[in-house]
Amino acid sequence: MKCYNHKKNFLAIEDEAYFNFDNAKYVIQSAPYEHTSSYISGSKKGPEAILKASHFVEFYDEELDQETFKKGGICTLPPMDFEDKVNEKAVKLIEKNTLKLLSQNKFPITLGSEHTITYGTVRAVKQFVPDVHVLQIDAHSDLRMEYHGNPYSHASVMARVHEINVPLTQVGIRAQCIEESELIKSSTNIHTFYAHQVRNNPKWASEALKTLGENVYISIDADGFDPSIVPAVGTAEPNGMLWQETLEFLKSVFANRNVVGFDVVEIAPIKGNILTEFTMAKLVYKLIGFQTLKA
Repeated sequence: MKCYNHKKNFLAIEDEAYFNFDNAKYVIQSAPYEHTSSYISGSKKGPEAILKASHFVEFYDEELDQETFKKGGICTLPPMDFEDKVNEKAVKLIEKNTLKLLSQNKFPITLGSEHTITYGTVRAVKQFVPDVHVLQIDAHSDLRMEYHGNPYSHASVMARVHEINVPLTQVGIRAQCIEESELIKSSTNIHTFYAHQVRNNPKWASEALKTLGENVYISIDADGFDPSIVPAVGTAEPNGMLWQETLEFLKSVFANRNVVGFDVVEIAPIKGNILTEFTMAKLVYKLIGFQTLKA
């Protein structure tokens, strides 16, 4: 596969030895699919915005004391072309592309638009790792059976994941309907750590870690973070996750579990404000760094 060069790739890496597909362990794919946005639209611009913002992220990570991109290489693929594909056809395209990466022993990182894209990546990962467990950082539980009549809505993505018997741990949830709450209470496969519980329980991180199986796929909805940190999202909610507490938790997940891929979704760029895309670009690089520590 052909990767973007330094003008468009993640971090603007100039040395081809660290961004070509054959050498790279970490592969970033963009899925600019937006079909069911329900409040603020524009998430299809999110993946490109994150890539552009990444050009201003420093190569050196002071916490990990390394230039992370040199610990395996990072390839950035051109964005998927959805043409007229929506719903199941769109999910299948994402699944197909993710399967290609997994079949070549790559670590898939997906920059999404709406959260629906996660259903495609998880379906692919499950074929390689049948006992995969999803960790979801999000403001919303996304467990509606359908939303506005569409079972492939971004508000239903985790209901679809739950239906294919993938265990789910949710962190930061602070907006849901009563049917979602009832599903959580009735399912032994869903473990939810609400935002108010995170605020009031100093042991929440260790308790959440214990719910995760050995193999974990991480899905991060940008609105899981507090709007003061990440304002440009489709449906912002107050009392969100803070940067340091989230990174410390995710670092422990990478250290204690086998993370098999991750995605970052649902940013809706605001003209003249780069805070969200820059923060999410730094998040992607930080998570790659956590994974390199296991190599």
